[in-house]
Amino acid sequence: MKKLQLIKNAKRIVIKIGSSLLIDNGKFNYKWLRSLVEDINSFLNKTQIIIVASGAVSLGKSYLKFNSNEINLNMKQAFAACGQIFLMNNFIKVFEENKKKVAQILLTFSDTENRRRSLNSRETIKSLILSNVIPIINENDTVATDELKFGDNDRLAARVAQIVEADLLILLTDVKGLFNKNPRYHDDAKLIETVTKIDSSIYKMATSQTNSYGSGGMFTKIQAAEIAGSYGCNTLIFQGNIDNPLKNLRKNDVGSVFVSDEKKKKGVKNWLAGSINISGTLEIDNGAVDALKKGASLLPSGIQRVLGKFSKGDIIEIVDYNGKKLGKGISYYDAHEVEIIKGKKSTFIKKILGYEGREEIIHRDYLYLSER
Repeated sequence: MKKLQLIKNAKRIVIKIGSSLLIDNGKFNYKWLRSLVEDINSFLNKTQIIIVASGAVSLGKSYLKFNSNEINLNMKQAFAACGQIFLMNNFIKVFEENKKKVAQILLTFSDTENRRRSLNSRETIKSLILSNVIPIINENDTVATDELKFGDNDRLAARVAQIVEADLLILLTDVKGLFNKNPRYHDDAKLIETVTKIDSSIYKMATSQTNSYGSGGMFTKIQAAEIAGSYGCNTLIFQGNIDNPLKNLRKNDVGSVFVSDEKKKKGVKNWLAGSINISGTLEIDNGAVDALKKGASLLPSGIQRVLGKFSKGDIIEIVDYNGKKLGKGISYYDAHEVEIIKGKKSTFIKKILGYEGREEIIHRDYLYLSER
Protein backbone atom coordinates (compact mmCIF):
# COMPACT_ATOMS: atom_id res chain seq x y z
CA MET A 1 0.00 0.00 0.00
CA LYS A 2 1.48 3.35 -1.10
CA LYS A 3 1.91 5.47 2.00
CA LEU A 4 1.64 8.88 0.34
CA GLN A 5 -1.53 7.87 -1.49
CA LEU A 6 -3.04 6.87 1.84
CA ILE A 7 -2.29 10.37 3.08
CA LYS A 8 -3.65 12.09 -0.03
CA ASN A 9 -6.91 10.10 0.14
CA ALA A 10 -7.60 11.20 3.71
CA LYS A 11 -9.85 14.21 4.25
CA ARG A 12 -9.02 14.64 7.94
CA ILE A 13 -5.65 13.69 9.46
CA VAL A 14 -4.29 13.75 12.99
CA ILE A 15 -0.50 14.15 13.09
CA LYS A 16 1.33 13.32 16.29
CA ILE A 17 4.74 14.96 16.77
CA GLY A 18 6.94 13.55 19.53
CA SER A 19 9.28 15.46 21.83
CA SER A 20 12.37 13.96 20.19
CA LEU A 21 11.43 15.65 16.90
CA LEU A 22 10.65 19.06 18.35
CA ILE A 23 13.35 19.27 21.04
CA ASP A 24 17.07 19.14 20.27
CA ASN A 25 19.39 19.35 23.30
CA GLY A 26 16.73 21.21 25.25
CA LYS A 27 16.07 23.71 22.45
CA PHE A 28 13.17 23.94 20.05
CA ASN A 29 13.91 22.61 16.56
CA TYR A 30 12.57 25.44 14.38
CA LYS A 31 14.26 24.09 11.27
CA TRP A 32 12.48 20.76 11.46
CA LEU A 33 9.04 22.24 12.15
CA ARG A 34 9.44 24.66 9.24
CA SER A 35 10.18 21.70 6.97
CA LEU A 36 7.04 19.90 8.16
CA VAL A 37 4.91 22.98 7.51
CA GLU A 38 6.42 23.14 4.02
CA ASP A 39 5.30 19.55 3.50
CA ILE A 40 1.80 20.30 4.77
CA ASN A 41 1.55 23.22 2.33
CA SER A 42 2.82 21.04 -0.53
CA PHE A 43 0.88 17.81 0.03
CA LEU A 44 -1.96 18.54 2.45
CA ASN A 45 -3.10 22.06 1.66
CA LYS A 46 -6.72 20.97 1.19
CA THR A 47 -6.68 18.41 4.00
CA GLN A 48 -8.05 19.11 7.47
CA ILE A 49 -5.10 18.83 9.86
CA ILE A 50 -5.05 18.38 13.64
CA ILE A 51 -1.66 18.23 15.37
CA VAL A 52 -0.90 16.56 18.69
CA ALA A 53 2.44 17.87 19.94
CA SER A 54 4.64 16.92 22.88
CA GLY A 55 7.51 18.88 24.35
CA ALA A 56 6.10 21.20 27.03
CA VAL A 57 7.74 19.39 29.93
CA SER A 58 11.13 19.26 28.17
CA LEU A 59 11.01 22.96 27.28
CA GLY A 60 9.95 23.88 30.82
CA LYS A 61 12.74 21.81 32.30
CA SER A 62 15.25 23.61 30.09
CA TYR A 63 13.75 27.02 30.90
CA LEU A 64 14.06 26.40 34.64
CA LYS A 65 17.58 24.97 34.16
CA PHE A 66 16.66 21.73 35.93
CA ASN A 67 19.35 19.12 35.28
CA SER A 68 18.26 16.14 37.40
CA ASN A 69 16.49 13.22 35.70
CA GLU A 70 14.48 12.52 38.86
CA ILE A 71 11.27 14.49 38.47
CA ASN A 72 8.29 14.15 40.78
CA LEU A 73 4.74 14.85 39.63
CA ASN A 74 4.57 18.36 41.08
CA MET A 75 7.77 19.44 39.32
CA LYS A 76 6.62 17.85 36.05
CA GLN A 77 3.41 19.86 36.26
CA ALA A 78 5.44 23.02 36.89
CA PHE A 79 7.67 22.28 33.88
CA ALA A 80 4.58 21.78 31.73
CA ALA A 81 3.11 25.10 32.87
CA CYS A 82 6.31 26.92 31.82
CA GLY A 83 7.02 24.92 28.69
CA GLN A 84 3.54 24.99 27.16
CA ILE A 85 3.85 28.75 26.64
CA PHE A 86 7.09 28.32 24.70
CA LEU A 87 5.69 25.37 22.75
CA MET A 88 2.68 27.33 21.49
CA ASN A 89 4.63 30.52 20.82
CA ASN A 90 6.98 28.50 18.63
CA PHE A 91 4.10 26.91 16.72
CA ILE A 92 2.45 30.30 16.22
CA LYS A 93 5.71 31.76 14.90
CA VAL A 94 6.39 28.99 12.39
CA PHE A 95 2.83 28.59 11.13
CA GLU A 96 2.24 32.33 10.77
CA GLU A 97 5.36 32.47 8.60
CA ASN A 98 3.32 30.29 6.26
CA LYS A 99 0.13 32.34 6.69
CA LYS A 100 -1.58 29.65 8.79
CA LYS A 101 -3.37 30.14 12.09
CA VAL A 102 -3.16 27.74 15.04
CA ALA A 103 -5.02 27.30 18.32
CA GLN A 104 -4.11 25.60 21.58
CA ILE A 105 -6.24 22.83 23.10
CA LEU A 106 -5.20 21.08 26.31
CA LEU A 107 -6.97 17.81 27.11
CA THR A 108 -6.91 15.44 30.05
CA PHE A 109 -7.62 11.74 30.17
CA SER A 110 -10.98 12.52 31.79
CA ASP A 111 -11.90 14.93 28.98
CA THR A 112 -11.84 12.08 26.46
CA GLU A 113 -13.34 9.39 28.68
CA ASN A 114 -16.29 11.53 29.78
CA ARG A 115 -18.92 11.43 27.04
CA ARG A 116 -20.16 15.02 27.45
CA ARG A 117 -16.68 16.59 27.61
CA SER A 118 -15.60 14.46 24.67
CA LEU A 119 -18.46 15.86 22.58
CA ASN A 120 -17.61 19.41 23.66
CA SER A 121 -13.97 18.87 22.64
CA ARG A 122 -15.09 17.53 19.26
CA GLU A 123 -17.28 20.53 18.51
CA THR A 124 -14.51 22.97 19.47
CA ILE A 125 -11.99 21.21 17.22
CA LYS A 126 -14.45 21.06 14.33
CA SER A 127 -15.24 24.78 14.70
CA LEU A 128 -11.53 25.59 14.52
CA ILE A 129 -11.08 23.42 11.42
CA LEU A 130 -14.03 25.09 9.66
CA SER A 131 -12.40 28.45 10.47
CA ASN A 132 -9.16 27.30 8.77
CA VAL A 133 -7.35 27.13 12.09
CA ILE A 134 -5.07 24.17 12.87
CA PRO A 135 -5.63 22.85 16.43
CA ILE A 136 -2.43 22.11 18.36
CA ILE A 137 -3.34 19.60 21.08
CA ASN A 138 -1.36 18.44 24.09
CA GLU A 139 -2.16 16.63 27.31
CA ASN A 140 -2.81 19.07 30.14
CA ASP A 141 0.07 17.90 32.31
CA THR A 142 -0.45 20.74 34.79
CA VAL A 143 -3.57 19.04 36.18
CA ALA A 144 -3.10 15.40 35.10
CA THR A 145 -2.28 12.83 37.78
CA ASP A 146 -0.42 9.55 37.45
CA GLU A 147 -3.67 7.65 37.97
CA LEU A 148 -5.68 9.58 35.38
CA LYS A 149 -3.47 10.43 32.44
CA PHE A 150 -2.45 9.14 29.05
CA GLY A 151 1.26 9.31 29.95
CA ASP A 152 2.15 9.55 26.28
CA ASN A 153 0.74 11.49 23.36
CA ASP A 154 0.48 8.45 21.09
CA ARG A 155 -2.70 7.26 22.78
CA LEU A 156 -3.94 10.83 23.17
CA ALA A 157 -3.54 11.30 19.41
CA ALA A 158 -5.47 8.09 18.77
CA ARG A 159 -8.29 9.23 21.05
CA VAL A 160 -8.35 12.60 19.28
CA ALA A 161 -8.53 10.80 15.92
CA GLN A 162 -11.55 8.90 17.18
CA ILE A 163 -13.23 11.99 18.65
CA VAL A 164 -12.89 14.06 15.46
CA GLU A 165 -13.66 11.05 13.20
CA ALA A 166 -10.34 11.27 11.35
CA ASP A 167 -9.50 9.15 8.32
CA LEU A 168 -5.83 8.74 9.18
CA LEU A 169 -3.58 8.94 12.22
CA ILE A 170 0.09 9.72 11.52
CA LEU A 171 2.64 8.97 14.24
CA LEU A 172 5.97 10.59 13.41
CA THR A 173 8.83 8.90 15.22
CA ASP A 174 12.63 8.50 15.16
CA VAL A 175 12.57 5.08 13.45
CA LYS A 176 11.30 4.02 10.03
CA GLY A 177 8.32 2.08 11.42
CA LEU A 178 7.57 -1.19 13.20
CA PHE A 179 10.36 -3.76 12.98
CA ASN A 180 10.29 -7.42 13.97
CA LYS A 181 13.25 -6.57 16.26
CA ASN A 182 14.66 -3.40 17.74
CA PRO A 183 16.67 -1.91 14.82
CA ARG A 184 18.93 -0.06 17.24
CA TYR A 185 20.39 -3.35 18.44
CA HIS A 186 19.75 -5.83 15.61
CA ASP A 187 21.22 -5.32 12.14
CA ASP A 188 18.94 -8.01 10.69
CA ALA A 189 15.74 -6.30 11.87
CA LYS A 190 13.05 -6.21 9.15
CA LEU A 191 10.48 -3.47 8.62
CA ILE A 192 6.84 -4.59 8.86
CA GLU A 193 5.22 -2.53 6.11
CA THR A 194 1.56 -3.53 6.60
CA VAL A 195 -0.30 -4.74 9.68
CA THR A 196 -3.88 -5.94 9.19
CA LYS A 197 -4.40 -7.46 12.63
CA ILE A 198 -2.98 -6.34 15.97
CA ASP A 199 -2.41 -9.29 18.29
CA SER A 200 0.16 -10.49 20.82
CA SER A 201 2.67 -11.28 18.06
CA ILE A 202 2.64 -7.64 16.95
CA TYR A 203 3.11 -6.37 20.49
CA LYS A 204 6.06 -8.74 20.94
CA MET A 205 7.81 -6.95 18.09
CA ALA A 206 7.56 -3.67 19.94
CA THR A 207 10.13 -2.21 22.26
CA SER A 208 9.43 0.04 25.21
CA GLN A 209 12.79 1.70 24.61
CA THR A 210 12.36 5.48 24.79
CA ASN A 211 14.63 8.45 24.25
CA SER A 212 15.51 11.14 26.80
CA TYR A 213 12.77 13.53 25.66
CA GLY A 214 9.66 11.38 25.23
CA SER A 215 7.58 9.00 27.30
CA GLY A 216 6.37 6.58 24.65
CA GLY A 217 7.99 3.80 22.63
CA MET A 218 6.79 1.56 19.82
CA PHE A 219 4.56 -0.31 22.28
CA THR A 220 2.41 2.78 22.88
CA LYS A 221 2.28 3.46 19.14
CA ILE A 222 0.79 0.02 18.56
CA GLN A 223 -1.71 0.73 21.34
CA ALA A 224 -2.57 3.96 19.54
CA ALA A 225 -3.04 2.12 16.24
CA GLU A 226 -5.35 -0.34 17.98
CA ILE A 227 -7.44 2.46 19.52
CA ALA A 228 -7.72 4.31 16.20
CA GLY A 229 -8.39 1.07 14.33
CA SER A 230 -11.31 0.18 16.59
CA TYR A 231 -13.08 3.26 15.28
CA GLY A 232 -12.17 2.60 11.64
CA CYS A 233 -9.16 4.91 11.28
CA ASN A 234 -5.93 3.74 9.61
CA THR A 235 -2.58 4.50 11.26
CA LEU A 236 0.73 5.30 9.58
CA ILE A 237 3.98 5.18 11.55
CA PHE A 238 7.10 6.45 9.82
CA GLN A 239 10.37 8.28 10.31
CA GLY A 240 10.00 11.92 11.21
CA ASN A 241 13.42 12.92 12.55
CA ILE A 242 14.54 14.18 9.16
CA ASP A 243 13.72 17.41 7.39
CA ASN A 244 10.63 17.29 5.16
CA PRO A 245 9.37 13.91 6.44
CA LEU A 246 6.39 13.81 4.04
CA LYS A 247 8.59 14.61 1.07
CA ASN A 248 10.91 11.80 2.14
CA LEU A 249 7.93 9.46 2.40
CA ARG A 250 6.96 10.27 -1.19
CA LYS A 251 10.50 9.49 -2.30
CA ASN A 252 11.14 6.29 -0.33
CA ASP A 253 7.65 4.95 0.61
CA VAL A 254 8.89 3.76 4.01
CA GLY A 255 6.91 3.22 7.19
CA SER A 256 4.32 0.86 8.66
CA VAL A 257 0.61 1.03 7.87
CA PHE A 258 -1.91 -0.36 10.36
CA VAL A 259 -5.01 -1.04 8.29
CA SER A 260 -8.34 -0.99 10.08
CA ASP A 261 -10.97 -3.46 8.90
CA GLU A 262 -13.63 -1.86 11.08
CA LYS A 263 -16.47 0.18 9.63
CA LYS A 264 -16.53 3.77 10.84
CA LYS A 265 -18.87 4.25 13.75
CA LYS A 266 -20.98 7.18 14.81
CA GLY A 267 -22.23 8.55 18.09
CA VAL A 268 -21.80 6.67 21.34
CA LYS A 269 -20.46 3.54 19.61
CA ASN A 270 -17.63 5.63 18.15
CA TRP A 271 -16.81 6.97 21.62
CA LEU A 272 -16.98 3.48 23.13
CA ALA A 273 -14.71 2.03 20.43
CA GLY A 274 -11.82 4.27 21.48
CA SER A 275 -12.46 4.29 25.24
CA ILE A 276 -9.43 3.41 27.35
CA ASN A 277 -10.80 3.54 30.89
CA ILE A 278 -12.25 0.05 31.39
CA SER A 279 -13.65 -0.56 34.89
CA GLY A 280 -14.38 -4.29 34.76
CA THR A 281 -14.95 -7.39 32.64
CA LEU A 282 -17.85 -9.75 31.97
CA GLU A 283 -17.23 -13.26 30.68
CA ILE A 284 -20.20 -14.56 28.65
CA ASP A 285 -21.28 -17.94 27.29
CA ASN A 286 -21.56 -19.02 23.66
CA GLY A 287 -25.28 -18.35 23.53
CA ALA A 288 -24.75 -14.74 24.58
CA VAL A 289 -21.91 -14.37 22.06
CA ASP A 290 -24.22 -15.44 19.25
CA ALA A 291 -27.02 -13.19 20.49
CA LEU A 292 -24.77 -10.13 20.63
CA LYS A 293 -23.51 -10.76 17.10
CA LYS A 294 -27.13 -10.78 15.94
CA GLY A 295 -27.73 -7.36 17.50
CA ALA A 296 -29.20 -8.29 20.88
CA SER A 297 -28.55 -6.64 24.24
CA LEU A 298 -26.50 -8.40 26.92
CA LEU A 299 -28.81 -10.13 29.40
CA PRO A 300 -27.81 -11.49 32.83
CA SER A 301 -28.59 -15.06 31.74
CA GLY A 302 -25.56 -15.14 29.45
CA ILE A 303 -23.01 -13.94 32.00
CA GLN A 304 -20.66 -16.52 33.52
CA ARG A 305 -18.10 -14.45 35.44
CA VAL A 306 -17.81 -10.91 36.80
CA LEU A 307 -14.32 -9.43 37.12
CA GLY A 308 -13.39 -6.11 38.70
CA LYS A 309 -15.30 -3.50 40.64
CA PHE A 310 -17.47 -1.24 38.53
CA SER A 311 -20.48 0.98 39.05
CA LYS A 312 -23.61 1.71 37.07
CA GLY A 313 -22.64 3.86 34.08
CA ASP A 314 -19.06 2.56 33.88
CA ILE A 315 -17.58 1.11 30.70
CA ILE A 316 -16.93 -2.62 30.99
CA GLU A 317 -15.30 -5.11 28.66
CA ILE A 318 -16.95 -8.26 27.31
CA VAL A 319 -14.96 -11.46 26.69
CA ASP A 320 -15.87 -15.03 25.76
CA TYR A 321 -14.96 -18.10 27.84
CA ASN A 322 -11.50 -18.18 26.21
CA GLY A 323 -10.81 -14.60 27.23
CA LYS A 324 -11.13 -13.24 23.68
CA LYS A 325 -12.16 -9.59 23.71
CA LEU A 326 -15.51 -9.11 22.03
CA GLY A 327 -16.32 -5.49 22.79
CA LYS A 328 -17.38 -3.12 25.55
CA GLY A 329 -20.39 -1.24 26.73
CA ILE A 330 -22.00 0.85 29.46
CA SER A 331 -23.30 -1.15 32.40
CA TYR A 332 -26.75 -0.57 33.86
CA TYR A 333 -25.72 -2.27 37.11
CA ASP A 334 -22.97 -2.24 39.73
CA ALA A 335 -20.55 -5.19 39.78
CA HIS A 336 -22.00 -6.68 42.99
CA GLU A 337 -25.49 -6.60 41.48
CA VAL A 338 -24.33 -8.38 38.32
CA GLU A 339 -22.62 -10.97 40.50
CA ILE A 340 -25.96 -11.76 42.14
CA ILE A 341 -28.09 -11.92 38.98
CA LYS A 342 -25.59 -13.49 36.56
CA GLY A 343 -26.91 -16.64 34.88
CA LYS A 344 -30.48 -15.77 35.85
CA LYS A 345 -33.40 -14.84 33.61
CA SER A 346 -34.33 -11.15 33.52
CA THR A 347 -37.80 -11.89 34.88
CA PHE A 348 -36.20 -12.83 38.25
CA ILE A 349 -34.20 -9.57 38.67
CA LYS A 350 -36.84 -7.86 40.85
CA LYS A 351 -37.22 -10.91 43.09
CA ILE A 352 -33.45 -11.33 43.51
CA LEU A 353 -32.46 -7.68 43.98
CA GLY A 354 -35.64 -6.54 45.70
CA TYR A 355 -36.29 -3.72 43.25
CA GLU A 356 -37.23 -3.24 39.60
CA GLY A 357 -34.23 -3.02 37.28
CA ARG A 358 -33.44 -3.00 33.59
CA GLU A 359 -33.81 -6.39 31.90
CA GLU A 360 -30.40 -6.03 30.23
CA ILE A 361 -26.95 -5.50 31.73
CA ILE A 362 -25.84 -3.61 28.62
CA HIS A 363 -28.35 -2.31 26.09
CA ARG A 364 -27.42 -2.82 22.45
CA ASP A 365 -27.53 0.97 21.85
CA TYR A 366 -24.66 1.35 24.34
CA LEU A 367 -22.68 -1.65 23.16
CA TYR A 368 -19.65 -1.70 20.86
CA LEU A 369 -18.64 -5.01 19.31
CA SER A 370 -15.36 -5.51 17.49
CA GLU A 371 -15.71 -6.87 13.96
CA ARG A 372 -12.40 -8.70 14.12
